[in-house]
Amino acid sequence: MGVVDIQGKLKLAIGSMKDHASIGKALMNHHQYNGFTSINIAVLRATGHDNGTIDDKYMHEILFLVSNSPNSIPFLAERISCRLAKTKDSLVALKTLVLIHRLLRGGNRSFEKELCKAHVSGHLQISTRPCFTKNGYDRSLGFLQKYASYIEERMSWLINQAGKLEPAIVSKGLEFRSYDEKSIDMVFRTLPKCQVLIDKVLEFSSNDMLGSDHSLVAQVAMSNTLRESFQVYVTFSEGIAALVNMLFDLTPSARGLACEILKKASLQSQRLHDLYASCKKIVRNKSLDYPFVQLISMDHIIALDQYGSPKVQPFASQSHVSLSRRMGISNPPQISNQFKGSSPEREKKEEKIEINLSPPTTHFSWTLETKISKVWVLFEDEPTNESQV
Repeated sequence: MGVVDIQGKLKLAIGSMKDHASIGKALMNHHQYNGFTSINIAVLRATGHDNGTIDDKYMHEILFLVSNSPNSIPFLAERISCRLAKTKDSLVALKTLVLIHRLLRGGNRSFEKELCKAHVSGHLQISTRPCFTKNGYDRSLGFLQKYASYIEERMSWLINQAGKLEPAIVSKGLEFRSYDEKSIDMVFRTLPKCQVLIDKVLEFSSNDMLGSDHSLVAQVAMSNTLRESFQVYVTFSEGIAALVNMLFDLTPSARGLACEILKKASLQSQRLHDLYASCKKIVRNKSLDYPFVQLISMDHIIALDQYGSPKVQPFASQSHVSLSRRMGISNPPQISNQFKGSSPEREKKEEKIEINLSPPTTHFSWTLETKISKVWVLFEDEPTNESQV
């Protein structure tokens, strides 16, 4: 036991020396940073080798410095990327990923958009390869890799004015002549994006948490991830309800795509239910409000698919409501009745489905305020009686 303590203390001492050396180097080379030296130093201090989590004061300092330094977000993104790319310490890498996650959740909407834009442009790169080249047997690497994968996908989501996550790219050029545009966008754009993010959450396992050498930082990372997955699951459920509601009015090709989405949702609902059950025992955050995950039966999906086939199509519209209730989907959103006309022109329009999957050009405005928005700074999601990340 004493040998382990000595090794731990020695590792902390060496890590502290590395941190001081990095900060000293940044001070000496301040002329290379175009007046942004303070931002670089704040990043280094926030992601130090100490065993604690990220101190809130560094988060506030970074947001304050960026808000008072125009055009500094690309620099911030580059320094974070550099820190992540050069470190071979899994703890520093994990804290750097948590810093990215907290910055996404801690700034105002303009800051968040600019940070996502920096990721698209390549200024912010999320890579943990150096840790894997040195620490082949580090128990924390499994969690680190999966968390990095989640953050990579999370960069394509933004927090809206209501404080909820939504895909960063709003679809344009999507035409389903028969249906309400908002419902179609929910089913064939937002719902698949939800499924991708949920897949990233499902990559985590209880073994990753228990096997991590940096359990305190991992607890904070997992708490933030779970909290966001709860919001995404609500949107996921709304999309499933809308999909079932319109299923029998879709053309055969669109209906086939819809059934594939439902089949994947069935598998995800079961796995998500199991993950939440295990996290309730492992994640030490009593403030997490786990949602009730409604399991979607594969038998019901097969029945929906069969009812939608051409042979039984005349009876489908009378059966889908009862099947929706059997699947546990209560009060699905109603689709506009504007497509139920019987004119030849209307029927011709109903058969036309055009999907343009090319993302639109987005422009980001710069209106970052000095005062941190209370809507985005959610510091209550950290473990009790611990320093917050």
